[in-house]
Amino acid sequence: MRLSLVMSEDIVLLKRFRELVAAVRWIENTVTPRLGRIGYVAAPPVLRISLALPFFRSGLTRWDGFLSLSAGTIFLFEEQFKLHIFGGIYSFPDPVLSAFIVGIAEIVLPILLVLGLMTRFTAAGLLVMTGVIQLVYPDGWANFHLYWAAISLGIIALGPGRLSVDDLVGRMVYSLRSVEFGNTLGTSGQENR
Repeated sequence: MRLSLVMSEDIVLLKRFRELVAAVRWIENTVTPRLGRIGYVAAPPVLRISLALPFFRSGLTRWDGFLSLSAGTIFLFEEQFKLHIFGGIYSFPDPVLSAFIVGIAEIVLPILLVLGLMTRFTAAGLLVMTGVIQLVYPDGWANFHLYWAAISLGIIALGPGRLSVDDLVGRMVYSLRSVEFGNTLGTSGQENR
């Protein structure tokens, strides 16, 4: 009697375990792919925006007016920002020109990145800027630079994503090519003459 009671409890536990396994498989086969598709669409623009914001905010502080660098920016590049390379500390070459290029890049590159236009090139540009910033602030890698570099590399690896101008242009070019290709081929696949 006691043996049959233990066996029936084991059977009930086995049935519950099988139901749990079936539920996990359903989640794995149904929910997980949907989450993956959502992430595939959502991740690239979120990455692009999260990388663009700090650079754009910094770029806004560089200017007093249209193409007019602020006095604070010029002071920073002439007096404060120094490159720490191989144990030595070096000034920026032509600090005003460097400030001007950085100021333009900190405005233009984030805008292109948010739009998803020339995305991989833009992310690579911000990765280079992150590397230079790392040389100016060698202790900042743990707070910001590591994350900016990781996001840049993620964007370079993933590409612009579906919600981008790059993707829109790519689809337009593909559709124009397919229309052109369709006009030159007959129904049998042979060229019309």
